[in-house]
Amino acid sequence: MKTSSLLMAALLLLSACKSESPKHEDEHEHEEAGGNEAHGAGHDESRVHIASEMMRDLRVTTARVNERPGGESVTALGELTFSENAYAEVASPIAARVGTVFVTTGQEVKQGDKLAELRSPELGKARAALQAAQARATAARQAAERKRALAAERIVAQKDVQAAEAEAASAEAEVASARAELTSLGASEDELRGGTGAPGFVLRAPLSGTVIERDARMGQMADPSRPLFRIGDLSSLWLIVHAFERDAVRIKPGAQARVTFAAFPGQEVTAKVGHVGQRVDAASRTIPVRLELDNHEGLLRPGMSASAFLPLGDSGATITTVPAAALQRLEGGWVAFLPTDTRGEFERREVGRGRTLGGDVEVLSGLKTGEMVIVEGAFLLKAEVEKSSGGGEAHAH
Repeated sequence: MKTSSLLMAALLLLSACKSESPKHEDEHEHEEAGGNEAHGAGHDESRVHIASEMMRDLRVTTARVNERPGGESVTALGELTFSENAYAEVASPIAARVGTVFVTTGQEVKQGDKLAELRSPELGKARAALQAAQARATAARQAAERKRALAAERIVAQKDVQAAEAEAASAEAEVASARAELTSLGASEDELRGGTGAPGFVLRAPLSGTVIERDARMGQMADPSRPLFRIGDLSSLWLIVHAFERDAVRIKPGAQARVTFAAFPGQEVTAKVGHVGQRVDAASRTIPVRLELDNHEGLLRPGMSASAFLPLGDSGATITTVPAAALQRLEGGWVAFLPTDTRGEFERREVGRGRTLGGDVEVLSGLKTGEMVIVEGAFLLKAEVEKSSGGGEAHAH
């Protein structure tokens, strides 16, 4: 009986030890978990830190989060050109030899400035004809005056006076004709030179702008069919794009279009639809669309290729966009990186990605209009995040 009681007490003691052991293990695990949680609370995953030595080699550019019309749009390719309202090709009106050239390529000129002096024998003939006509007109006027004086004294008949006045009027008409001929040759009477040599005339700028091309060389013969100078006002340019007919008919003059250039990646300018063509190209089934751009800063040049994003129909609600390179894909989704006031520190923000719109993408959530995002350098920041995440997992193992 005593032995049985001892055995029963040993079993109860063993059972109590087993029931207490898991409790101590759970408390230990809980303490470890709490410690890990406390350690993790000091690490902010929304921030990316770059070492100062890496910052020296990291090229970072930013772009502003934009807001634009969210209606349907179409992309069309085109090329910059001069505005037809501010472009001129200046040629000699007659065959002439180039004398002094007053301007060079890239020079700014005002309307009426001298471009070049040309000399031509034809102008000598025209000038001689004008001088002869002026001499005849002077003689005819003097003869008419004498006739009128004699008629007042009843020495000559009135019909002689009328004949003399008719002769004077005819002479004046010849002078006007000679002047008109000189004007048609591109010279005015004030621009003609005297002397026995061939007279010269001056080509002048028909508008204010920049000398785009200069083909005039001293001593060369100027051909009236070939321009000597090309002058354009570069402060306003045209972008001619070609839209498919099904889209072009929905583009409205005056609409605001967005334009990007291959020469300036990540930059975008606004243009106004100035004109939609009236004829469909039979080969490409496209219609030319003219966009008008402001270029007061002088960055754009005729001949540059561009992509235009044109709204179709009436504009709808606005959407938020950023350059496509600003959004990077991580395991958890799309993120953008924003600069902070601390050097080497960037904010990592999750965003909702929408449609691809040319070089931009639509942002559905996570960013606000006007905020700045990292464009160039975003991929390297993404790599740093992935590197940090990988390192943390390895440490955990």
